[in-house]
Amino acid sequence: MQPAPRTLRLHIGLFGRRNVGKSSVLNALTRQAVSLVSPEAGTTTDPVEKPMELLPFGPVLFVDTAGLDDEGDLGRQRVARSRAVLDRVDLALVVAGGGAWGAFEEDLLAELKARGLPVVVALNKADLAAPPPALLARLRGRDAVAVPLSALRGDGVDALREALLRAAPAGFLDSRDLLSDLVPPGQVAILVMPIDSEAPKGRLILPQVMAVRDLLDGHALSLVVQEAELGAALEILRRPPALVVTDSQAFQGVAAVVPDAVPLTSFSILLSRFHGDLTAQVRGTLAVDRLKGGDRILVAEGCTHHPGEEDIGRVKLPRWLEAQAGAPLRFEHVQGRDFPADPSPYALVVHCGNCMGNRREMLARIHRCEAAGVPITNYGLAIAHAKGILARALRPFPAALELLRA
Repeated sequence: MQPAPRTLRLHIGLFGRRNVGKSSVLNALTRQAVSLVSPEAGTTTDPVEKPMELLPFGPVLFVDTAGLDDEGDLGRQRVARSRAVLDRVDLALVVAGGGAWGAFEEDLLAELKARGLPVVVALNKADLAAPPPALLARLRGRDAVAVPLSALRGDGVDALREALLRAAPAGFLDSRDLLSDLVPPGQVAILVMPIDSEAPKGRLILPQVMAVRDLLDGHALSLVVQEAELGAALEILRRPPALVVTDSQAFQGVAAVVPDAVPLTSFSILLSRFHGDLTAQVRGTLAVDRLKGGDRILVAEGCTHHPGEEDIGRVKLPRWLEAQAGAPLRFEHVQGRDFPADPSPYALVVHCGNCMGNRREMLARIHRCEAAGVPITNYGLAIAHAKGILARALRPFPAALELLRA
């Protein structure tokens, strides 16, 4: 796999005065000595670029800049180069000393807002001078997320990463294929859509609509069937489909009908890749094998709905996970925006595909779980694992399958 080109990466620029620790913040975020760090003001002279994978977000490009308060003829040239970076970043990270926020920073924040840039404020050196509560409140009122931290000690760096995930432009995060990259133009994807008591009357659920639209955009063909008609659909095709996608609840029955050579996955697993971090959630899925009696499991749904008698999150999934663990488990449920700030009490988080949310929100939840050391999976992955077909369901995604095999 080749690295993502710079033009396709989210650009995050670091801005602020000289000697506030911009380079230290960048080094802490990347866990590498990317920028030279020195107590001497003006150490960074030209913008320093660092492409990396900011997990669980994906490919980004950090741009460390010289202090915008530089002086002298040479300093003015440095400032000019730093200000040119403002024209190409998608997100601005303003770095200031924990207790040093003045007219300079206010003017910078106003300019960034005027440019329409999302802003995160890193109040560095908080171990030396804690930022005043009034400053934090004022920045919240300006729609600028403020994170106190000590880059040299590493305090607050995880919170800063999560703030960057939340502040990233939603349009940038959501501009990706759901499945059309897996089905070449002119080829067929079979979409298995069971119609049960929880299916909305007269319409399809959002992941199914998203799949059909994505295939249309990719000039591929979609054949929509219920599970009972799947065998007939396979027989009438002149050549095997490029992909079969099923509702996760029908995984086992569909897998028994679809020939092993035909790629198979579920809507929920597609959403894990589209809205979240598939490899991270595959890692979380393996924690199902470590569950023991009495473990607390959090089941999180991005939407709110009235559960039916055979609700997937409240009835079926708990039943399958307890069968896998061989003992009773303690299940708790949250819906919509109600996701715990601290997921550490749980042995596992099982999330829906989050079709009603966006990728930024899902990535923030994954990051929060990883920071707390709590594995997180999703419905489709957990069900495939419980049914013994996880490896087959991951064949369309080589990186995730390789992780599972490793």
